[in-house]
Amino acid sequence: MWLQLRLYLLVGLMFAILYGIIVGIGYLLGYSGFTFYIFIIGFALVLILIQYVIGPKTVEWSMHIRYVNENEYPKLHRMIDDLADQAGLPKKPKIGISKLQIPNAFAFGRTRRSARVCVTEGILNLLNDEELKAVLGHEISHIKHRDIAVITMLSVVPMVCYMLYISFFWGGMFSGRQRNGGAMIAIGLLALVVYFIASLLVMYGSRIREYYADLGSTELGNEPRHLATALYKLSLGSAKIPKKALKQTEGMKAFFLNDPSRAMYEVREFKEIDIDMSGTIDQNELMILTTKTVKLSKSDKLMEILSTHPNMLKRIKYLASLSTVS
Repeated sequence: MWLQLRLYLLVGLMFAILYGIIVGIGYLLGYSGFTFYIFIIGFALVLILIQYVIGPKTVEWSMHIRYVNENEYPKLHRMIDDLADQAGLPKKPKIGISKLQIPNAFAFGRTRRSARVCVTEGILNLLNDEELKAVLGHEISHIKHRDIAVITMLSVVPMVCYMLYISFFWGGMFSGRQRNGGAMIAIGLLALVVYFIASLLVMYGSRIREYYADLGSTELGNEPRHLATALYKLSLGSAKIPKKALKQTEGMKAFFLNDPSRAMYEVREFKEIDIDMSGTIDQNELMILTTKTVKLSKSDKLMEILSTHPNMLKRIKYLASLSTVS
């Protein structure tokens, strides 16, 4: 409940920021009245609509997705059938295979009825059935919680701020009216500052939704240790992928279960948890983690602030706490 509340509060804060920007610009430039605010709000809604329409096709193209039927991947279909039914989804998601060799999974779509769950070719031979089902439970939970729609809405705020920065800062630079040009430059710089703040808040929202989806996977009957082991194996697998291949997915990594670009670092973190060096996280290792305090260095904290995914030690610690509850 606390994770859900934090996400709702964040959505409220982001749109309060957007409203404040609109009112501030109107005040500084002497604009007022109903028409001005309707124009700006309409502009933001158009951006949301554009993302809503082209978003799924963009993901399909970027991830090289091929949708598969039950005859091709019967086990995968059975798992998603069961999880979607348990989650109470109104319709079974379309199932796709991405040609990417990076081992991972992701979900996307406009609504819960038009959702897609995809796995990469690299993950299918890496995880056992229980681990794969825990990963799929995480992705089904994203759909259940409407996370994709929430993050899309949040992403509009920094997008609007950046466009305001471009319009006002450069418009002021080339403005012939010196006084008005100075005000426009000031507004542009302010919009740039708010853009960076809003971007950090969007990444914070993304980290919340990862915790929330981890919880959702356990609520669908998957054991925390299986999801923890899956995350471990995904990090190990991604660490072996050439950097050139990882860079190809840089713009889409927020969709993934974990951040492939941080795989080498995450492997070192997992070695602190994998006491017997078996390559898996068992129940005993999770229980030991519950007794430890996770202390992050300043660089670790900064790295997490600038990431769409939680610090892995903190994330596994959270899964360990779920293990004690279940």
